[in-house]
Amino acid sequence: MLRLGDNLGLAVDAIRAHKLRASLTILGLTMGVTTLIAVMTLVQGANVYVEQKIANLGTNVFRIGRLPFAVVDFTAVAKAQRNRFLYPDDMAALAENCGHCQMVGASLSGAATLRHENKQLEDATLYGYTPNMVTIDTRTVETGRYFTDLEDRHTTAVCVIGDRVVQEFFPDTDPLGHVIRIENAELTVIGTFEKIGSVLGQDQDNYIVIPLRTYLKLRGQRNSLQISVKAEGPEEIFTLAQDEARRVLRARRHVAPGRDDDFFIGTAESYISLWQSISSAFFAVFVMISSISAVVGGIVIMNVMLVSVTERTKEIGVRRAVGATQADILQQFLTESVLQCLMGGGAGVMIGFGCALALREFTSFPAAVQTWVAIVGVALSSGIGLFFGIYPAVKASKLDPVAALRTE
Repeated sequence: MLRLGDNLGLAVDAIRAHKLRASLTILGLTMGVTTLIAVMTLVQGANVYVEQKIANLGTNVFRIGRLPFAVVDFTAVAKAQRNRFLYPDDMAALAENCGHCQMVGASLSGAATLRHENKQLEDATLYGYTPNMVTIDTRTVETGRYFTDLEDRHTTAVCVIGDRVVQEFFPDTDPLGHVIRIENAELTVIGTFEKIGSVLGQDQDNYIVIPLRTYLKLRGQRNSLQISVKAEGPEEIFTLAQDEARRVLRARRHVAPGRDDDFFIGTAESYISLWQSISSAFFAVFVMISSISAVVGGIVIMNVMLVSVTERTKEIGVRRAVGATQADILQQFLTESVLQCLMGGGAGVMIGFGCALALREFTSFPAAVQTWVAIVGVALSSGIGLFFGIYPAVKASKLDPVAALRTE
């Protein structure tokens, strides 16, 4: 029985003797594994991205809105357009009657053009927030301060601005105390938010936040409030808060028993669940395609190994004549097959990670390099090598030594 090192040496010598053929054989498997690794890396990165960026509502926070937050059925969105708006009175009713809702805030938003001196910033987002949103929301004040309840009640013209506004209007100046104009209003900057960055290529720092009552005075309520509720504690508390909020709003909006809510509740889990249902379908399709490529690579390896057995019949006969057993021949050809697959798989893992990282570096699409993905790639290539190398190896081991020696 030959040692593993001897089998590896024979396999390496055989591959070196036919470099071009071995390279072309490995290439097919490399492409399949590359596709699989790239897809798995991008899907894992997207899952983390959705959880950290899109579904990041804050700790134990859920939202209530007139339209659904996470849905793929656009008929449901069209139907929801008939729902009535949510108003500040609805927010006040929740704060008063929802026992497990520890903090209830609300927001309105719309597009705005910002001006400062001779500079102008288009397509900014104007948010009207209640003062307690500084605790509910995930945005963090970096410099200055947030507005107070008193400033909200008196519709004070103050604002807290995002990083893009800071960079555009005050690149070399402390923005605190300066005035930004929106339409006919002049807002004094009292604070700035930490930079968020981009989400799927969309700049998330081009915004300005003002007190909700100031927003209503400036623009009125042209669309529905989005209510945010914080319910800290165990999962049971969070669920009870949602149930209580649903009961309060159904009663206020006179929704009859048995009828669907005319509002929607969104949680981080709902965003993540929707994304996982979408990504799993894409993942299955891409894995199927890449698996086909890997299987084709395995078939190519099997065909090449069969040709190799035919070409090396005399070599097999000589080895059998000097004492090699059928098991030795079987191990030799299996080792050669698996080695080629490992080489192709290893190259595929590196190229797949490289493609995913390059995509993350030069585009906004996320990628997450994880060790288990590389292990899956290597295991897949090893499995293909064993599966498609068995038949050629068995055929080689069963050659008649006498007939093999007579072969020219």
